[in-house]
Amino acid sequence: MNLFQIHHHHCRPQALFIPQTTPPRPSLSPPPHFLSLRNPSTLHGTIKLSLTLSPFSPIYLSRRRLKFGHFRVSKIAEQVWSNGEEEKKSSDDDELEEDLSPEGAVYQKTLRLVECSMFAAVAGLAYFLSNSLAIENYFGCFFALPIVISSMRWGVAAGRKTMVATAMLLLVLSGPVKALTYLFMYGLVGLTMGTLWRLGANWGLSIFFCTIARALGAMGYVLVSSFLIRENILALITINVHAYLTYILAALGINSIPSMNVIYVIFGTLLMFNCGFFVFLLHILYAVFFTRLGMKASLSLPRWLEKAI
Repeated sequence: MNLFQIHHHHCRPQALFIPQTTPPRPSLSPPPHFLSLRNPSTLHGTIKLSLTLSPFSPIYLSRRRLKFGHFRVSKIAEQVWSNGEEEKKSSDDDELEEDLSPEGAVYQKTLRLVECSMFAAVAGLAYFLSNSLAIENYFGCFFALPIVISSMRWGVAAGRKTMVATAMLLLVLSGPVKALTYLFMYGLVGLTMGTLWRLGANWGLSIFFCTIARALGAMGYVLVSSFLIRENILALITINVHAYLTYILAALGINSIPSMNVIYVIFGTLLMFNCGFFVFLLHILYAVFFTRLGMKASLSLPRWLEKAI
């Protein structure tokens, strides 16, 4: 018995015979044992396949090749779709090029991140080496400079991030004491100065607020040191000031003992004077430095300093 029988007909359509053993269902369609296609215009050839699944149930299948005229893609629609995709791709490329250009947002954010990281690393390393070599008093005026530069170039947020990054680096390298010392003595002063210079404040206001920030930082440093050594350093300072003032009054022939309130006022005045003088020197030094860097236009300098520079 031949399993596959192939017949080619060119004149009339062929029928598909599927014998069934189940009783036919009542319906309006043709009988289940007779299925045919009656459209000779769409019929090109018929291949009848006879498969024997078992000796008692032969199945005859008919494969026809039909033309489906309704499912056709328009060339115009395909062209419009391709043009739209090309325009979208070209626009995306243009946006990417604009972002990666020196004036783009992505380039500027990346440059800001790199510069802030570099300034934080330089400040932390300089403070660590100066403290390790005991030359902190000679280079202490430069420790706040990276924070001021970041604030002037990229804004107040960049200066704050530089200060925090430097403190975290010192926390890893030297521990919490050195990190807090840097924050109190140099970080607050640098952030205050950079913020006021970024906003274009005059020198009188800038020196006043920076002096307060320096004094508060010094007081914070004293309190932290007192906590660490389990000794009240502030009380020792005021007692020494009281003893010196009493000795001076006795040498002048004045028999009086100053009260503690007077001692506190004298101590605060001396602290503010010391911090104000230090901040004033920082203003002059940083003004000269920024002028040499070509950032004089962004500074608000007094007239006497502009004439001197």
